[in-house]
Amino acid sequence: MKYSQLGHTSIEISRVCLGSMTWGLQNNQHDADEQINYALSQGINFIDTAEMYAVPPSPQTYGKTEQIIGDWIKRHSEKRQDIVLATKIAGAGLDWIRNGQPINKQAVIDAVDHSLERLNTDYIDVYQLHWPNRTSPHFGKHWHGMLDLHAVSKAQQLEEMADILEGIKTCITAGKIRHWGLSNETPWGLNTYLNLCHLQGLERPVSIQNEFNLLHEKDWPYLLENCVNEDIAYLPWSPLAGGLLTGKYLGGARPAGSRWTLMQRHGLFRDTQYSQQATAAYQEIAHEHHLTTAQLALAWCDQVDGVASTIIGATSMSQLKENITAFDKPLPPEALAEIDTILKTYPVPF
Repeated sequence: MKYSQLGHTSIEISRVCLGSMTWGLQNNQHDADEQINYALSQGINFIDTAEMYAVPPSPQTYGKTEQIIGDWIKRHSEKRQDIVLATKIAGAGLDWIRNGQPINKQAVIDAVDHSLERLNTDYIDVYQLHWPNRTSPHFGKHWHGMLDLHAVSKAQQLEEMADILEGIKTCITAGKIRHWGLSNETPWGLNTYLNLCHLQGLERPVSIQNEFNLLHEKDWPYLLENCVNEDIAYLPWSPLAGGLLTGKYLGGARPAGSRWTLMQRHGLFRDTQYSQQATAAYQEIAHEHHLTTAQLALAWCDQVDGVASTIIGATSMSQLKENITAFDKPLPPEALAEIDTILKTYPVPF
C-alpha cells in the first residue's frame, strides 16, 4: 500500500480510503466488519463516513453508518489509533437533520458531539463540511446552470463561513477534532476559507473531498492546482461515477440490488448517450490491458497529480478486493494515452 501526507499535517494516509455510505442499508454490521478488517489487512488506514449516511439519505438511515463504525471501534478499541477517521456534517436542505437549516457554529459543535457518540470515539481525525450552505439542498448544484451564483450575497456567505469556523475552532480546542476539511467545494469557497482562517488564527483545512472521475473531471486543473499549491489533500469521491464506470449499467442494465435500483438521484443525471459511449470506450481499453473497467478508472484516478487518496466503496467483498488491487501498479503509458484520447473525444462535464 502506498501512502500520502494529509495536507500540511504529518499524518500519513493510505492512497486508498475506505468509503462507508452503503453500511446501514445495502450492507449490515457483519458486512462492514468484514470490509474494515480486510481493508486494514491490506494497509488501508483511512476510513471516510458522514452523519448523513447511509445512502440514499432518509430519516431512517440517518446516522446508521457512524453507528456501525462505532460498533466496530467499541470491539476493537486498541486499533482506533491506527485509523485516520473522517466524517462530515450535513449541509442545509435535509428536513430531518437540524430541520434543514444552514450550518452554523452551534450546529458544528452539536453535530461533532453526536458523531463522537455514534462513533464510540473521543476524537475525529478529519471533520468535513459535507456541502456548502450556498449549494443547499445538496451538492448536485455544482453542475452547469444549476447553481444560482447570486442567490446569497457575498457578505452573508462570509458571515456564515466565519461563524462555522468558530464552531470548528471550539471543537479543535476541546480536542474533539484534530483537523478539518471541506467537501463539494469550489476554488472560491476553498480560498475564502483559507483567507478567513488566516484572519481568525485557525488551522487551515487539510483536505477537500469532491466528485472526480473519468466522466466528471471538472476540478482539473483549477481546484487541483489550488490544492497542490496550498498543501491540501484532494480526495476524490465517486471515482466510478456512481458505479457507471464498472460497466454494469451499460445498455440500460439495472442489476438487482445495485445502487441505481435503490436511488435515482445519482443514476439519472449520469445515464446519457454520452456517458454510455464513453464508458464503453473505457471498457475496451480496460480489456485490452487485462483490467476490469473499474480497475482502469480507479488506477487512472490514483495517478492524477494532486490526488492524495481515492475514496472507494463496495457492497461485496469481491468488489472491495477488485477495487483495492487497482492501486497495485500504475497504468502503462499506452493506456494513459488511450484514455486521454477518450477524454478529448467526450469532454466533461457531460
